[in-house]
Amino acid sequence: MRWTLAEIAAATGGRLHGDGAAAVDGVTQDSRDVRPGMLFVPLVAERDGHDFIADAVAAGASACLTARGLRGVGAAAVEVADTQAALTALAGEARRRLGSVPVVGITGSVGKTATKDLLAAVLRQDRRVWASTRSFNNEIGVPITLLSAPDDAEALVVEMGSRGPSHITELCRVARPTMGVITTVGLSHTSELGSLAAVVSAKRELVESLPAAADGGVAFLNAGVPEVAAMATATEARMVTFGDGGDVSARNLELDDDLTTRFVLHSPSGEIDVALGARGVHSVDNALAAAAVGLELGVCLEDVAEGLAAPTLSPLRMEVVRTAGGAQLLNDCYNANPLSMRAALHSLAALPAQRRIAVLGPMVELGDFEAAEHAAIGSLTGKLGVELIAVDAPGYASGDGTVIEAENIDGALAALRNLGGLSVGDAVLVKGSRVAGLERLAARLVSSADD
Repeated sequence: MRWTLAEIAAATGGRLHGDGAAAVDGVTQDSRDVRPGMLFVPLVAERDGHDFIADAVAAGASACLTARGLRGVGAAAVEVADTQAALTALAGEARRRLGSVPVVGITGSVGKTATKDLLAAVLRQDRRVWASTRSFNNEIGVPITLLSAPDDAEALVVEMGSRGPSHITELCRVARPTMGVITTVGLSHTSELGSLAAVVSAKRELVESLPAAADGGVAFLNAGVPEVAAMATATEARMVTFGDGGDVSARNLELDDDLTTRFVLHSPSGEIDVALGARGVHSVDNALAAAAVGLELGVCLEDVAEGLAAPTLSPLRMEVVRTAGGAQLLNDCYNANPLSMRAALHSLAALPAQRRIAVLGPMVELGDFEAAEHAAIGSLTGKLGVELIAVDAPGYASGDGTVIEAENIDGALAALRNLGGLSVGDAVLVKGSRVAGLERLAARLVSSADD
């Protein structure tokens, strides 16, 4: 969106320093992402973004917000009391500008980003769509998503995460979604939320925040997950269900050797064959959610199938590539929790391979569930016939499976070499929570036959 500095000052209640008629196009809080003409918003977290104003201006930022005065700014500025609050206020004004454009909020313990990517692909078949980039799903990412939307956007897809009570409610106050999707619920962020019931309550905030059916509100709920289906009583929005037993469902599932899933999409609008562009059977529910929203917004069945077949997917999520030695590599190392870990292991087990190996990092933020869930995953690998290398994650060894422990990525690579290396006929899964940084391991497996 394009903003004059006067409009920014008015929206944020800030003091303008510069030409009010001067305009910026685009907003970022990361000085590394600055493009010429953007507004830079320095946020204060572990590091103070004000320390990077000079870098942002050097990269081409036309103006910045500041809560630390004007010294060293070197560009037009809007001075505010709190840059995070100002970012939120400006995003609220961006949402007002969008008017009646449909805004689809997506949350869930797993599948948020994949569903966002699939839905964007479906809607792009017949309209201009703006969707969250990366995993921009928090109090920073959601405002940035709104502010980055082009003025001619005809639909917005906004991913929403939660790390505590009322978090999604606050995001909804900014984004004001007209539609909401709940993918599924499970143990994630329980170190902050405390229990599965608290996770369910946190995700339910999205449907609780939707407009009533009379005002165009629509909730899309996973009929195959009882905790999600029960959210129907928490909203006055109209209900559309997807998944097992839902309004939009999949029939005649077939899994190809490369984890491409083929199925018949069944809906009130009819049926159509789909070859899903997201890998693994667990991706089908995400595709059904995207299809349900697309059909609700008037996308024809043929275009829904086209979009589901060729999405632009976010990186490090069930990427199927070859290692330098010719083995199949499932690179799913963006993040991990018990639900996504089980899905990835079952996908690995479904591959036609002579040998299957999982290189797993820890699952973090599980709180009191950490020990039991790591042990359960360790046991699952044994039941599936998967050889397990645990990277800085000793908890997996508490299960019934056989575990090779490694302290770090170099140790994991050494363990793989001790197993005879990776070659044609082998399949390996690399997955762990973001803090594990296992994308570096995956990259080395692809680039070097010695690893």
